[in-house]
Amino acid sequence: MRSERPKVLHELCGRPMLLWPVLAALQAGAGKVVVVDSPRRELADVLPDGVELAVQERPDGTGGAAAAGMAKLDGQNPSGGDAEAPVVVLSGDVPLISAEAIAALVQAHREGGAAATMATTILADPTGYGRVVRDPGGAVARVVETKRPGDASDEELAIGEVNTGIFVFDAAALRGALPRLSAENAQGELYLPQVLDVLRQDGRAVAAHLVEDPRLVLGVNDRVALAHARRLAQEAIHERHMRAGVSIVDPAATVIDIDVAIGQDTVVEPFSTIRGATRIGRGCVVRHSYLLDCVVEDGASVGPFAYLRPGTVLRAGAKAGTFVEVKNSDIGRGAKIPHLSYIGDADVGAGTNLGAATITANYDGSEKHRTTIGSDVQTSVDTTLVAPVTLGDEARTAAGSVITDDVPPGALGIARERQTNIEGYAKRRRKPS
Repeated sequence: MRSERPKVLHELCGRPMLLWPVLAALQAGAGKVVVVDSPRRELADVLPDGVELAVQERPDGTGGAAAAGMAKLDGQNPSGGDAEAPVVVLSGDVPLISAEAIAALVQAHREGGAAATMATTILADPTGYGRVVRDPGGAVARVVETKRPGDASDEELAIGEVNTGIFVFDAAALRGALPRLSAENAQGELYLPQVLDVLRQDGRAVAAHLVEDPRLVLGVNDRVALAHARRLAQEAIHERHMRAGVSIVDPAATVIDIDVAIGQDTVVEPFSTIRGATRIGRGCVVRHSYLLDCVVEDGASVGPFAYLRPGTVLRAGAKAGTFVEVKNSDIGRGAKIPHLSYIGDADVGAGTNLGAATITANYDGSEKHRTTIGSDVQTSVDTTLVAPVTLGDEARTAAGSVITDDVPPGALGIARERQTNIEGYAKRRRKPS
């Protein structure tokens, strides 16, 4: 990745890449999830509650990583009973694996009665992948690596079925095989696929389960592959929303993160970006705007060129219009901020209309302060509200006012210097010829 950041912490549609397979495993019903990290423990801060961290003290390969993870499993079935649950091994850099695909793999493993089941897929161009060679009965005979010339025959190279690096094991079989792995290879590492050879030597069956959609097992090794995975993930996100009744006018010109929720009959117009845990209700319109960790209730309107920052709540029927920025504010039902305004750290009542260039001066250089604006308030253009300040219900402000004191309900606040015209000013400014 050519990055100071660990590969699996690079973001994919609003979520670190690592969390995609972790959350898919939890959704698939995993009783326990263990993430294997290096001694630097850089992954700990992003893990959900209940997900355990194991440390691989030495970088001795995928076999060593599996051994570190197995040390965190107690040999019990999390769902109860005496039988130990099967162990699924996923990769943090194979992010698009779905809960459904994991559940199908586990089901195939249970039904097949094998000691290990590997997930495979068929690629139109399998270059660089290990080929899966099956015996006449359909079981896995071996996996042929193809990294160097001569590793595989022409017949083996013609096989399109490849190893994805995703496995499910009988837990006891995996636990018994890991200490028998050998590091006698060019890299001096322990490779998890060697477990399959150990199990076959013991006369145990190794099965393969075909994942029909190769996109689900796409690996990410650089930023080019990450961009490809992001495109596939974004397409899936868009499709999910559109099938649920959301109109995305131009999906190719729209960015929506994985954790965004959007209600039925909402329209998202081109060049909109909706990120984080944003929640948008039913029947809303988002035009060419940027939304981050905010809430937009039913029937609200956003944009064009609006920026809704974290902590913003746009109540039902409210509007944040052209070149409006809102931060950490609650905009009441039916309230309108039509254009060219900044509203930060404010509570705005229902039915209020904030005129063009209404600004809340919420920061005094050291602390943020809150502005309270009542219901049915109208501010005229170019009003600055210096927080902390309160405008009562149905209050008004005069154009060009800098409001530093509270305005009582129903009152008009005027805070500006009286106009003075200086006659002949332009003539006096001219330089003598």
